[in-house]
Parts: sequence; structure tokens; C-alpha cells
Amino acid sequence: MARWRNGPGVLLMADGGPGEGTGYWPAAGVPLEIAASYRARTRGLLGREGIEGALLLTPASGVHTVRMRFAIDVAYLSRDLTVLAVRTMPPGRFGRPRLRARHVLEAAAGAMGRWGLRPGLRLAVAAAGPD
Repeated sequence: MARWRNGPGVLLMADGGPGEGTGYWPAAGVPLEIAASYRARTRGLLGREGIEGALLLTPASGVHTVRMRFAIDVAYLSRDLTVLAVRTMPPGRFGRPRLRARHVLEAAAGAMGRWGLRPGLRLAVAAAGPD
């Protein structure tokens, strides 16, 4: 994506998949919401009871879970969407910013582990298909 815009998308593995025995990556990709504007990034997952898929905050290098209602998995991504680190954050915490991170991916706690997301994997974002 040349210019990030708010809206739906699909998160894909850029390198073909996580490999054998490391998790289950959905064949059609993971449903994704892109938050590229200041307002969308500030709102994030606040006020929600959960999320189906993931939320991509761009640009971002850190997040917090103050006033959130549920725990989340957080993946810090480099400029080329390579996973730098994956953490689980309970509600009411401040995460330290990652210096090399350009994007942050958020999902419900445990989701990234099920998908096999780990440091070193490269991701891709595609436009959402017609419903």
C-alpha cells in the first residue's frame, strides 16, 4: 500500500505462511481494520468488547490498554511489515514504544499465538474484497 487509509483490509503472510507446526493462519487471511488517521488511532479498540480479526495502527510505535475492557495481543511491525516483537497486554497497562516499529497490530489475547505470529515473519496487507 503506497498510502495508508482508514478502512477494511486483509492481513496475509508475505512469505507464504508460518511453516509447519507453528500455528494456523487462515487461508483467506485475517480480517483487518486499518486505523491510519489520528482520530482512528486514538480511538483504537476503546469501548469495544472484543475484535474479530486484527486492527493495524499506522503509523505507531507503542500502545496502551488504559480503559480497555479486554486483554490484547500486540505485534510491533517494521516499515516493511516484518514482526519485531509480540506481547500480550492486560487492561490498564502502558506498553513501551519500540524504536524500530512503524506499525502496531492489535488482536484479542491469544489470537496471534493461534496464528503462529512470531518475530521475523513478514506480513502483507491487501484491500478487502467485495462482501
